Amino acid sequence: MSVMQRTLAAAALAGAATLAQAAGFTLESPDIKPGGTIDKKFEFNSFGCSGENKSPALKWSGAPKDTKGYAVTVYDPDAPTGSGWWHWFVINLPAGTTELKADAGAAGGANLPKGASQVRTDYGVPAWGGVCPPQGDKPHRYIFTVHALKTGKLDIPADATAALAGFMVNANSIGKASFTAKYGRAKAK
Repeated sequence: MSVMQRTLAAAALAGAATLAQAAGFTLESPDIKPGGTIDKKFEFNSFGCSGENKSPALKWSGAPKDTKGYAVTVYDPDAPTGSGWWHWFVINLPAGTTELKADAGAAGGANLPKGASQVRTDYGVPAWGGVCPPQGDKPHRYIFTVHALKTGKLDIPADATAALAGFMVNANSIGKASFTAKYGRAKAK
């Protein structure tokens, strides 16, 4: 077996272990159904969009037993950027946290659990940045994910990008739960 084959096999085993640990780990939202359409109230309020720009409520259960903290992300892989679009990134959620209330993503972080903070999104601010795909695009997919972490605190600079935060979250993940929903805007008349 070549070095490359051994490396790929080890990565596959590590991935399988993470999936096994996360088998009962679930994420849901009373506001958004998996595979459903996201309500306009969660749309951004700028760049031609006119929603309320409020984050949806999220709830999770069944995290791996060794979870010491959480991170929550919302990502659009269909954004026409070449690298997708980060809509929300919350880190340092305490291990006892099992939900984020509606509008937890408000600017300033006052609606987050104590100790948690938001990372700068692709809108350039550390807050929920609502859905806002280009008019006329096929509806975009929005992936909501809660990550169970092996650490209670990620040491990330206050001005970190979502890509840096994503690297740190993935390096410390012991499981994750996700769901995907869609949102599109009709072509302008």
